[in-house]
Amino acid sequence: MKLYNTMTKRKEEFIPLHEGEVRMYSCGPTVYDYFHIGNARPFIIFDVFRRYMEYKGYKVTFVQNFTDIDDKMIQRANEEEITVKELADRFIEEYFKDADGLYIRRADYHPKATEHIDDMIAFIQKLIEKGLAYQAGNDVYFDTNAFKDYGKLSGQSLEDLEIGARIEIGKAKRNPMDFALWKGQKPGEPAWDSPWGPGRPGWHIECSVMANKYLGETIDIHSGGQDLIFPHHENEIAQSEGVNEKPFARYWLHNGYINIDNRKMSKSLGNFFTIRDISAEFDLEVVRLFMLSSHYRNPINFSRELLEQAEAALERLYNARDNLEYLISNAEDKAPSDEEREFLEKLPEFTADFERAMEDDINTADALGVIFELVREINTSADKGLSANAHQASLETLNKLTGLLGLLNKQKGKLDEEIEALIQEREKARAEKNWALADKIRDDLKKEGIILEDTPQGVRWKRV
Repeated sequence: MKLYNTMTKRKEEFIPLHEGEVRMYSCGPTVYDYFHIGNARPFIIFDVFRRYMEYKGYKVTFVQNFTDIDDKMIQRANEEEITVKELADRFIEEYFKDADGLYIRRADYHPKATEHIDDMIAFIQKLIEKGLAYQAGNDVYFDTNAFKDYGKLSGQSLEDLEIGARIEIGKAKRNPMDFALWKGQKPGEPAWDSPWGPGRPGWHIECSVMANKYLGETIDIHSGGQDLIFPHHENEIAQSEGVNEKPFARYWLHNGYINIDNRKMSKSLGNFFTIRDISAEFDLEVVRLFMLSSHYRNPINFSRELLEQAEAALERLYNARDNLEYLISNAEDKAPSDEEREFLEKLPEFTADFERAMEDDINTADALGVIFELVREINTSADKGLSANAHQASLETLNKLTGLLGLLNKQKGKLDEEIEALIQEREKARAEKNWALADKIRDDLKKEGIILEDTPQGVRWKRV
């Protein structure tokens, strides 16, 4: 398995810190609203990575946090005249609804910032003791000049970062790049007691503390969106390595940006979409397939046309699966032919090609390509009179590979008795050459969202 490590700017062989184990931290949402399409990409990509590593036999411990206290949350809670906790609880619940719709598995741990305040205070105190942080009034700041490796993830020196920064040195901060570890309470804000007075933690400290608590001082993988490289992940490194004096994460994985109709996503441009918005028009499994259709490090363009293409592609996968299930139940029992034996010998090659794609820096685009090659092979062989065993082997391969990408999650529902009776009535009408009645029943079923396909093996159906 080779992974592109943002820290070293190259692909590296993945070697876990502890044999057979993967400890992984991925930045989660700030729960002041529904999460948007840009958030969905890392959630989906790193869910797939986790699934694949488990498939390869690793014991994966996966942590994704909830930021449940910050400026945006305080502002919205005040606007709605509710507590920040009430706001957070509401949108954590909504997060899981949308994540479930995208078939994102739950993390092993979903820690909340507000449940780890004491841990953060203790961590900040250690930074102060080591000369890496200083108190200014009721605030505490990290002293970036005191951490010699600051900027190593983004590949910039502290001087370059300061030149590019649009941050004024305030009365409290010593340097433009210093960042808040603890924020003294302002009027109308929730607060916790601390040695520096009532206040709340800064954003960056929570991830350092929770990664340390649940995964240890050095973790295998830290992941998130490209926008988090600086300053969030840079600051996490400074905090964590400043306290523990050892590498924080061995591999840093970052996904590329999402553009909307070839333009940067922005509320001001009116092209900002939440997953909840999209779910009103598209099944979220379509969004999942769309996100996997491009390599995770590349920028990806999001548009209605591309979603419609993903929708058609997903339907092809479901049709292939449904056709195989039909063939299995209707195929004749017979000895395998030379053609069938050749087909069965070829099936493992698809799994091998899929694994090669995934192990080349999680190349889901190529992995999906392998699945569609498998579908083409399945469709070509469907009319060759293969045995039920051959179709079963095809189905197992298809389900295994799509399952690793978190696709084909829906099962074909049973027809209710009324529709079942209509199908039987149509079959009788066709046998009696009553074409008008047969066509009427077909059209009526179509209105119910049931499409019938007449094949030499009998009638097939699918929902639309």
